[in-house]
This record gives sequence, structure tokens and C-alpha cells, in this order.
Amino acid sequence: MPTEDELFAAVDALLTGEPEMPPPAERARLREAAGITQARLAQVLQTTTQSVKNWEAGRSEPRPPRRQAYQRLLDAWTAQYPARPSEPVPAALSSRPAPAAPSAAPSSPAVAEPAVRAAATSRRPAAKKAAKPTTTAADPRFPHGPLAVLDGDGSAYAVDGIVLDCPATTVIELVEWTLKESGLGAARLNRSGKDSDPLIVLTASAAVKLGLPERLEGREERRSLRLGEDHPVVKQVARAKWQLTQRGFGPWARIYRKAQGSARQCVQLALLSWDALDARSWPGVADMAPADVARVLGVYAQRVITPRGSTAVSGLELMTALRPPTRAVQENGAWVSGHNPGSLGTEPLDPAPPEAIAEHPVVVNSGWTGGFLNEEAYQWVRDPALLSDEECLLPYAVGLDLNTAFLAAAARLVVGLSAPDHFHRPVFNKKIPGSWLADLSHIDLDPRLPSPFTPDGIRPTGPAWYQTHTLAYAEELGHDVHPVEAYLRRETGAYLDPWHDRLKTAYVDTLADLGVTADLTDAEFLAAMEHHKQADPAMAAVLSAIKATVKGGIGKLRERPQGRTYRDGDPWPAMQRPTWRPDIRAAVISKARVNMHRKLANMVKLTGLYPLAVLSDCVVYPSPGASPLDFLPYAASGKPLMGGFRLGPTPGLAKLEGVQGMAWAVDLMEKGLNPARHIKGGDAVLDDGE
Repeated sequence: MPTEDELFAAVDALLTGEPEMPPPAERARLREAAGITQARLAQVLQTTTQSVKNWEAGRSEPRPPRRQAYQRLLDAWTAQYPARPSEPVPAALSSRPAPAAPSAAPSSPAVAEPAVRAAATSRRPAAKKAAKPTTTAADPRFPHGPLAVLDGDGSAYAVDGIVLDCPATTVIELVEWTLKESGLGAARLNRSGKDSDPLIVLTASAAVKLGLPERLEGREERRSLRLGEDHPVVKQVARAKWQLTQRGFGPWARIYRKAQGSARQCVQLALLSWDALDARSWPGVADMAPADVARVLGVYAQRVITPRGSTAVSGLELMTALRPPTRAVQENGAWVSGHNPGSLGTEPLDPAPPEAIAEHPVVVNSGWTGGFLNEEAYQWVRDPALLSDEECLLPYAVGLDLNTAFLAAAARLVVGLSAPDHFHRPVFNKKIPGSWLADLSHIDLDPRLPSPFTPDGIRPTGPAWYQTHTLAYAEELGHDVHPVEAYLRRETGAYLDPWHDRLKTAYVDTLADLGVTADLTDAEFLAAMEHHKQADPAMAAVLSAIKATVKGGIGKLRERPQGRTYRDGDPWPAMQRPTWRPDIRAAVISKARVNMHRKLANMVKLTGLYPLAVLSDCVVYPSPGASPLDFLPYAASGKPLMGGFRLGPTPGLAKLEGVQGMAWAVDLMEKGLNPARHIKGGDAVLDDGE
């Protein structure tokens, strides 16, 4: 506890205030008047030349104890070289603009037009222009943004075209520089959350310079995706009293010390040559120049979250960042950490047996044999025998893909927040999230449509476990629902709402940067989507990462055990976190599948058309033309009819997935293959993080 004298001294210092630094332009004038170079000043203050440049350009401010030393020097120079009345400091440079107060959920702009580095001897390329300028002020604590990409020459490329000089030659020096000198980091996304730790992305040459292998080469290293405990860099980290997380020094390494008070001491490293950026989620990014990598990751960090690992990991981390498990509450006159309403809390909850997977201790230890939820995305192909002659004579098969269908399903989705309670003979209530045992096998639906109750679209054969949305849809179709058993949750909430809102905004804004906006006509939308990836490969990579974040984040809610040594019934790391919630994953997928079936049924009412196949969020229709405009329902006025599939750039609306000949589709169907998987010309992969 601080003494009374210490507290009073701190208060007096606060009342007195720190001496005001001269404006940036005046700092440069004083140094030049004294005949001192930036490099010489940096040497005296034991910092980098780039830091001095940043102070004189107004991009950052010195921190104690350099601030006091710099202030003393400037005061002395001011007395020796006063500004002449005929040479006033330009008004535009007389003071640094006051930064806007950080928002709890800041908007996410694209990276601004980069500034060209001032050093005349620089060999480093300037970053390309971004799609549109930055529109929000940076957090003053993190003047250089959330991350930087370090090359082998010691240049750290940050957002907004900023290039920092990094003198580090070891991993420990890099960590110290990042925390003390770089000005990197990002503000929390929720007032009760934590600031994002700075991210340093290492190119292959930077990794080698720091004593790391260019690639993981040893058999054990490749298998475990981490350096061995006997590697010199790992030993170096331990000797310096820093720590690595349980996943060790791998493609995504976290180096940290225990927090001192409220100050976190943690740096995230990502190694490009160790495949930190999966090409499926970040197409082409690993091969880009450092400035372009910084641009891509910077836009993603500003719009979504500073990457913490794979896009699946980042998707899960975003949930917690937006809904922190704790908040400050008053208890007996003191502020303590308490539960944050609407969050998942700090402790993992055991799932109900039917919500778990066969390997889970809840299942193994109880000997559960009552079946499991099977709420998965559609993988359905219509029986070729049910194709009509008219359908077979149509020339084209056209695939439609729903934009981020899982994200659309997460909107206003009420899920359970507490542990499940067991009920026998419950009365079904569509407002209560949970798992219900019911028999829907008696419901007879048109066989030209997939059953809404099973992933394979085949009619159920007996009692099975269903998530609330699936049973609610059975009621919507006019059928009585009589569950015989249920596991329900008393505490509920729209946990995923802020996650949905942030990712939806990121998705729509990034599409807009690629020229795909909501004000386009359907024909213009299709034309824009045909070439949007070529418009800006960097922003196209951001869009791909956002989509992978959605699917991967939902998949991570039921991450399975990994490793050759795992045995059924043993706990695994993923299930021991509060966000291991297979019931929430089931709720999202159930709602997405129900949404798909509702559109399929409405298309029959509006157009008389039946689908050929469905795969997750992709559906294939027979068509008289090679465009969705040839079969989608429109009013006489030209406006799309509500209820069916509609084209557009927002989550839940559709885009063209691919076009093939009808004979091609029928041939695949007769072979038992799914045309929706191949309509684009390649295999569709569901990156669910499992």
C-alpha cells in the first residue's frame, strides 16, 4: 500500500501538471538551430533516429524518463535560440491535434494513404495507397497502430505507411523495443475488456536475423509446430525472465511477463515463413512486400481485431473482447472484479450429454447412450429420379451462395449463458434455448426439398435431439411438437450480437472498398462481384480473412481434442475455456439451416423452382439462363420479391457462386456427388476450426 506522503506527492504532481512540450515543428527548429542532427540527438537520448523523427513530426510523444530529459534540452535551446517574430511557427504545425477519446467499440477505417519515409538513404519501398483514408484519430497511447511487419534490415512497417527503425538483434531486444519504444498496440473493444497486445510480424529475413530458423525444419518441430525447449532462443527467453504460453514458440508466439498493476507486458509474434498466415484464409498475403502485409493486417486489426493466431482463434478472441467475462463492480465501498452480465463468465461449463461429443468426460464418465445433437449445415442432393423432364431440358445449373450465412444466423440469436438443467416431459417453448428430445419422423414434406430437420436432408426415422430453432421451425410449418426430454438454460442472452455487428460492418465496408456497395442494381452487383478480387488483392485478402473469421470462430465453439496421445474421457485444453460451448455452435447452425430451408420453400411458392443440391450456404438451381437474374423472383416494378433468395452485399443475401451446364449437374447427381461442392470449379471447404 502507498504511504500518505506518496499519495499526496502524486496528487501535487497531478495538480501542478507536466511542463508543456514545444510543438513538433518548434522542436525541429530548435534542434536545427543548435546544429544537432536527429541521429546525434537520438544517441544522446538513447533512442532511435526514427523516434526523434516521430517526435518532430507529431506522430508520437516521448515517454518518461526520456520526456523529462528531452524537455530539459528543449528548454535550454529555447533560451538560446528564441523564435524570431518575423519567423513564426506555421499555424498548421504549431501544435499537435488533440486525439479523439478512444471509443469502447471504435469504428474500423481502412488504412490511410501512407507517408513516404523521410530518410534520404532509405532503400525501403513505400506502402501502396489504401482504398480510402483513415477517418478516426489513433489512440494516443498507440500512435503507430496495432502492429508492424519487421524485415531483415530493421525496418518495422506499421499502418498508415509509418516505417519505424527497430535496432533489435535478438528476440528479447525486440520484445523490449516493442513495449517501450514502438508505440504499438490497440485500445480495448469494450470498456471492461483489455487492450490488444502489440503484434510484430517477422519476415523470413527478420527471423534469421533474430536467431530463429527460416523454417521449422526438424521432424519434431514440424510435427509440434514449435521450437524445441533446447533451442537457443527459447533458452534466451527463459533467462531474461520472460515466458511463453503453453503452445510454445511456434508460428504464433506470445512472450509475456505477469502484469504489473494494470500494465500488461505481452508481445505477440507471427512468423510468415512458418506459415502463420494460412493461404486459405489470407490468400497471397505471405508473399506480399512487408508494407503490403502491414496494410492487410492493419485493416483487419482495425475492423475486426488484432490477429492472435489463425482466423478461427481471432474469431473466438473477438467474442471475448466484445463480451468480457468480468467488469468492475462496487462491493462494500471498494471496486472489485465481478461477473459481466451477458457474458459467458470466467469458468467453463459442462455441456449437457447430448450437446457434447463422444470423447467428452461428461459422456464417457456417465456412460451416456442417449444420442447427440446433429445440428450441422446442409449436405443434400435431390434424388435424380425426382427430376422432371422440364428441369432436365433447362440448359444451365446456377449456384447461389449466401454471404456469411453463419454470421446472418448469429444476429439477435438468444443463447444459453448458464449451465443446463434437465427436464422430463417439458412443454416446448421456442423462446428457451436448449436441446430437446422429440420425434419429428411423422412430418411428411415434399421430397424435392431437403428435410429441415437433418443435415443430409433425409426425413428423420425416429426420436432425436434438436436445438430450439429446429423445433420452432417444425411448429412454424404447422406441426405439433411434444418433447419427451430437454436440457434447458435459465439464464439467456444475445451473446453474439456485438460479434455479429462488428463483423457485419467489417464485411460490408471491405466489400465497399472493392467497389461492391448496397446501392448497386442486381445486374451491377453481379458485374462488380465478378471482378472485385482483381480490384485490390490486398483488400480481397482482408475480405477472405473476415469470412474465415466467421466460420472459424463458430467452429471453435466445439473444438475437438487433438494429438496422437489423446484418450477418450481425458480433458483437452479447448474444453477448459468458457467459450467451449457446443450448444451455441448448434444454435447458430440450426438457425442457418432453418433460414436456408425457409428460403427454399418460399422459392417454390414464388417461382415453382426446386433446388438440385445444397451444401452449407450454397444452393444450385436449374435455370433457363446463365445468370441468377433468369430465375430469381422479381415484382413487375423490377424489385426483388421478399422471402426468397435476393442478391446483395450484406450477410444473408446471395451472390453468384458458379454456373455449369445442366447435363454436368445431372451427371454428378447420378454419381452421388454434390453439384454445389463443384459448381465453382473447385472443392468447397468448411473451415470450422475443428
